[in-house]
Amino acid sequence: MATLRRPIRLDSLDGKQSLQLDALVDTGSFVTIVPASLLKELGVVPTEKVGLELAGGRRVAWDIGEARATVDGHSTATLVVFGEEDADPVLGRYTLTGLRLDLDPVRKILVPVPLFRRSAPRLIVGADRRARESMRAYIRVW
Repeated sequence: MATLRRPIRLDSLDGKQSLQLDALVDTGSFVTIVPASLLKELGVVPTEKVGLELAGGRRVAWDIGEARATVDGHSTATLVVFGEEDADPVLGRYTLTGLRLDLDPVRKILVPVPLFRRSAPRLIVGADRRARESMRAYIRVW
């Protein structure tokens, strides 16, 4: 598991409020966790309660809601967990995937992840030769 810290901007879904955080990027955490008081201040409304197992093995039930996250110019709507007040904000895998970013553990930076890969035509099982060539040409142009 690789970690680093990055600035993250969270916006309310209506775009009226925002806050800037320094979050721990944690690829071992599935969800993004922010102290509950900050999410309430942002106007995030809890939508349901979910059970989570923390790194130390402790099990908790916390509220989740939705906000818009922006990191390094990439933005997405995402789930956020109403975390404990004394905990550092955590940027988790679910949000990173939505942002189309991944952690390069060697260079310790976030890198863009392409939505399409050159190997996509191989996934078209049973496509005729002309369709495969057309798909390859599309990927080269893109």
